[in-house]
Amino acid sequence: MATPRPNGNPYSNFNFVVEINNAEIAAFSEVTGLDSENTPIEYREGADATSAPRQLPGMEKYSPVQLKRGITGSTALWDWRKEVRDGGTTFPASRNVTIKLLDEKHDRSKPAMTWTLTNAWPSKLTGPSLSAKGNDFAVEQLDLVHERLDIS
Repeated sequence: MATPRPNGNPYSNFNFVVEINNAEIAAFSEVTGLDSENTPIEYREGADATSAPRQLPGMEKYSPVQLKRGITGSTALWDWRKEVRDGGTTFPASRNVTIKLLDEKHDRSKPAMTWTLTNAWPSKLTGPSLSAKGNDFAVEQLDLVHERLDIS
């Protein structure tokens, strides 16, 4: 479990690492979609004295997690996406993905917080927008769907 900072100051959002099956196969510049929600179920018994229904927690669902990175020439992410696309030997080609937020000491063995995606697989890989007029980096985006999100 993450330990709250004694001074109450938040951590910087740029200091993180992403591991796929316990290995850093790519460096990412942005991670979004670390969401978890329950769809409420409205329930009311006929003998309830109030006319308002009860709100009970329903099915938990997760947004796709989006990872962005500058293209480096490595095809590791495409190879994973291709494994899903082509069916592979065990479909889907799921992996466990860990996003670690680091503190100022950058100690990867003691992250400030960790988000763990269980049985994640790439549902979409978006290539860069290319333009001869610009001087931005070529960026690709990997969208991961997953079965569970845990935070520690």
